[in-house]
Amino acid sequence: GAAAAARAPRVTAPMTQSVVLQVGQCGNQIGCRFWDLALREHAAVNKKGIYDEALSSFFRNVDTRNGGDGADIHKGKIFSLKARALLIDMEEGVVNEILQGPLRDVFDSKQLITDVSGSGNNWAVGHKLYGCQYREHIVEKLRRTAEHCDCLQCFFVIHSMGGGTGSGLGTFVLNVLEDEFPEVYRFVTSVYPSGEDDVITSPYNSVLAMKELNEHADCVLPIENESLFSIVSKIHQMTNSGKLGSTVKQNSLLTSSAGSIKTEQEKPFDAMNNIVANLLLNLTSSARFEGSLNMDLNEISMNLVPFPRLHYLVSSLTPLYTLADVNVPSRRLDQMFSDAFSKDHQLIQADPKHSLYLACALLVRGNVQVSDLRRNIERLKPSLHFVSWNQEGWKTGLCSVPPVGHSHSLLALANNTCVKPTFTELKDRFMKLYKKKAHLHHYLHVDGMEQSCFSEAISSLSDLIEEYNQLDATKGAPRTDPSRLKIAM
Repeated sequence: GAAAAARAPRVTAPMTQSVVLQVGQCGNQIGCRFWDLALREHAAVNKKGIYDEALSSFFRNVDTRNGGDGADIHKGKIFSLKARALLIDMEEGVVNEILQGPLRDVFDSKQLITDVSGSGNNWAVGHKLYGCQYREHIVEKLRRTAEHCDCLQCFFVIHSMGGGTGSGLGTFVLNVLEDEFPEVYRFVTSVYPSGEDDVITSPYNSVLAMKELNEHADCVLPIENESLFSIVSKIHQMTNSGKLGSTVKQNSLLTSSAGSIKTEQEKPFDAMNNIVANLLLNLTSSARFEGSLNMDLNEISMNLVPFPRLHYLVSSLTPLYTLADVNVPSRRLDQMFSDAFSKDHQLIQADPKHSLYLACALLVRGNVQVSDLRRNIERLKPSLHFVSWNQEGWKTGLCSVPPVGHSHSLLALANNTCVKPTFTELKDRFMKLYKKKAHLHHYLHVDGMEQSCFSEAISSLSDLIEEYNQLDATKGAPRTDPSRLKIAM
């Protein structure tokens, strides 16, 4: 028996593919940064220009020599890399910018869906009007993208909540994915507007979109503009005050696109978008590179989401700037774990330490040992409150390839009740408008949009908040095993 086992070939998991859907202006700008950084990351590792499994997870290798859409080439040298992506926007501006920029060869016209008129910051126009109009286009392009995958595992939807196209059409696309590919995981990266948002209807759009996220996403990574803005300000402060001295390269990869082919003036959003792109980069690193402890993307959803609706994960990213000194002493490593649990490194304004953890994932990149991971989890655990029935709710992944310019990085994903204030605040902003019926007529004259859409959306959000309240009420209670189904209803 033992000899036969020794002779048997080692079974490696089949390489899976993921498809990115970028919807609306914000989604396409973040997507653009993601593809740019992903290519740079692969270029740093893949010196020989060979199309390998790491590349195949997000890119096709296409032979375009005889013009047109050539055949996929699965082995050997790289001909032309095409992103496994669909770019959707109801205004052409951003997509056209991408097509004229350094990434133009990574996309082709079969991956684009654009219109000229935009959604006028109106969820109903994006969801009901354009949704109906473009459904068949979207399905057809999705199927074509899926046909190019051997083993399609995940869809990543990138969108914002406050505008019209990202929130409306973005969540419509989510519904289409569930209908057409029910077995494929749906990860959503959603950028939430700040309280001072200049779009007056953003609370409506966000709450209408929330109902769709509650019902049709497997995992949502909420990101707040406010948090991104304060991270960017902090980094600029640190680099300009000289506090970090020579340890920081002025053009850190995280906040600057310097070093990529872009030359035009950076927009203030670029640095913020870059942080979200780095979140996606680290989230997908295990799918793209080897590691001693590989974490499958669907394992995140399976391990971090004990109740179907409570699938909102708080993400924190560290380090937030590039350390020039690559030989980081191990003290730095422990510091990195501590930082990941401090509010400064979170992409949403929340406080998980004083709230309840349902589960937590740590995705580490670089030369880190499992023992480092265990030591740090044991060190941090006493200061974190976990639900009684999931005291061991840690999921870990180790990827040996660090981000370009870093020796290590860590992405922490926490399923924690601390997301509740974000949702409560959103509900309050919605009610302020809704009590006065302000701007409602803009929505109600769109075909298929009824007033009941608003009341259903706000009650969906209230139910979600109530589920978090019930969990919060158990904090510090003696350990019992609640009947889990009741909470999940």
